[in-house]
Amino acid sequence: MDAPPPGSSSGDLAFIPLGGTGEIGLNLNVYRCDGRLLAVDCGIGFGGPENPEVEVMVPDATWLAERRDRLLGLVVTHAHEDHVGAVAHLWPMLRCPVFAGPFTLAVLRRKLAEVGLSGQVPLTTLPLGGTLSLPPFEMEFVRVAHSTPEAQALALHTRYGTVLHTGDWKLDPDPLVGPPTDEAAFARLGARGVLAMVCDSTNAMVEGHSGSEAEVRRNLAAIIRGLKGRVAVTCFATNVARMESVALAAQAAGRQVALFGRSLRNVEAAARECGYLRGIPPFVPEEEAGYLPDDSLLLLCTGSQGEPRSALARIAADSHPHIALGEGDTVIFSSRMIPGNERAILRVQDELARRGCRVMTADDHMVHVSGHPARDELKRLYALVKPRYAVPVHGEWRHLSEHAALARDCGATPFLVEDGDVLRLAPGRPEVVEGVPTGRFALDGERLLPLAGGVLAARKRMLFNGVVMASLAVDGAGRVVGTPLVSAPGLFESGDDEPARIAADLARAVGELPGPLRREDDALREAARSALRKAVGRRLRKRPSVEVHLLRV
Repeated sequence: MDAPPPGSSSGDLAFIPLGGTGEIGLNLNVYRCDGRLLAVDCGIGFGGPENPEVEVMVPDATWLAERRDRLLGLVVTHAHEDHVGAVAHLWPMLRCPVFAGPFTLAVLRRKLAEVGLSGQVPLTTLPLGGTLSLPPFEMEFVRVAHSTPEAQALALHTRYGTVLHTGDWKLDPDPLVGPPTDEAAFARLGARGVLAMVCDSTNAMVEGHSGSEAEVRRNLAAIIRGLKGRVAVTCFATNVARMESVALAAQAAGRQVALFGRSLRNVEAAARECGYLRGIPPFVPEEEAGYLPDDSLLLLCTGSQGEPRSALARIAADSHPHIALGEGDTVIFSSRMIPGNERAILRVQDELARRGCRVMTADDHMVHVSGHPARDELKRLYALVKPRYAVPVHGEWRHLSEHAALARDCGATPFLVEDGDVLRLAPGRPEVVEGVPTGRFALDGERLLPLAGGVLAARKRMLFNGVVMASLAVDGAGRVVGTPLVSAPGLFESGDDEPARIAADLARAVGELPGPLRREDDALREAARSALRKAVGRRLRKRPSVEVHLLRV
C-alpha cells in the first residue's frame, strides 16, 4: 500500500463515525488510512418527539467537508433513506465521487434530480460483488440480503489489515429479490484474516432469527384473499420484495394495485429500470383508484412511520384528494416502528380506527420481518468472519452494548464508540485517540439549519411559548404615533381584549423612556421589546418570543 501523503498526520487506520452510532438513522461513517479519507453511507433521520420542530435531519458533515481535499469518495451500501437520503443535501459540501450499486444509483439519481443536481455528481456504478481501488483502500464488496435490493457489505483491505463494514444485512434463505447473503465470501474473508468488523446492531437484543421475506409473502397472500372492502398496505418504500409480494397477493385476490406516495413511485421506476418487478403489471394511477369497486382495489401507501405529509397520514386525516377509507376497509402495517416514531404511527393508526378501518400490524399478524440480523445471525457471521476486533454500529447505546457482549462471547474484542470518536484500529491495539465535532442539520425546505442553532431554538420556543409581534410608529422625537398593533397568534383567542391592553402598556412604557434613548432606533427597538416581554409576562406568566417592528414617521 502507499505511504502516507506528504504533509499528512502519522500513518494509521481509523474508523470515525459522524452519524448512526449511538442512534438510529443518520448513518455517515469515515475511514482514515494514512491521511486519506473514505466516506461510507450518508443518510437521513427523523426529528421525533425530542425535536418536534424538525421533520427530517441530516448529519453535520462540516468536519469532513473541511477535509474534502483528502476525501477519495463516498460509497453507499444500499438504497435505504438512512444510508442514502442525505447525499443530495450534503454533496454540495463534499463534492466527491459517489459509488453505489445499480439499484441504489437508480434511486439516488431521482433524488439528485429533485434538488437540481442532475448531471453534476460524479456517479460510478459498483458491480455487485465486485471490487474498487481507491488507494490506499482496496475494496471488495459482498452481496447481502436485506429489505431492499442489492445491499452490499464492504471489505476494506489496507496495509494494516482488513476491515469488514457490514452495512445492513441479514441471513435470509429466500429473500425473493436477489440472492441470499454470500456466506462463502464472508468465510473466505475470515480465512484470510479480518482485523475488525464494523457491524449492524439494530436487532442485537432480539433472540433467534429475523425471519424470511418468503414467509411474509405467503401470509400477505392468505390475509388479503380473505378481506372485503378496500385494502391498504403500507411498508418501507424501498422494499421491492414486499412491493412485489403485495402486488402478487392482490392479483390472487382479484384486486388491482394503486401506488400512493411519491417515494413509492420513484422506487417502482428505479426497480423496473434495474429489471425487477418484471411479472407485475403497471400500477393504477392514484387519481384513478377511487373509481374502482372497493373489493377490486388495493392501495400500497407511503407512511408506515406516521410521517405527517405521507399518503397514509392524509388518508387517515381524510384530506387526501383522490381516496378515502372508512367502515369495512382494512389497513395493514407491513413494517416495524423505528424508535422515535411510535407516537406518530399510533396517531395515524388511531385516526384510521376512528374512521372504522380495521388496522393490522406485525404485532398480531405475520406481515413483516426485519431486514436486520437477530442474535443467531450475528453469531453465525462472527463464526464465519472471525474478526479480531468488533465495532458495533447502527443502533442506540443499548443495542451497541448487547452487541458488544455477544461479540465478546464469539471471541472478538469489542470496542464501543459513538459519533465523533476517532477509533484508531492500527497500528497497535485499537483505542479512541481523539474526538471530532459532530452534530445534526435540520432540513428546512432547501436549507440546512444547525439543530442547535438560533433559528431552530427560536422555533422551539415559539412552539411551546408562542410569539408576540408589535408594530410601533414613532415620530422623530420617539413619541408614539397612534396606537401600537399587537398580534399574538397561538396565545389569545380571536376577539380577545388582551392584545389591545398589551398595546396600551407598550405605548405607555415607550412614552416613559428617556428622550435620548427614544431618538436611537436600535436602542428604542430593544427597550420596546423588553417592555413588550414584561407586559406579556405579567398576563400569561410565559416567556414567548417577542418582536417589535419600529416605523419612524
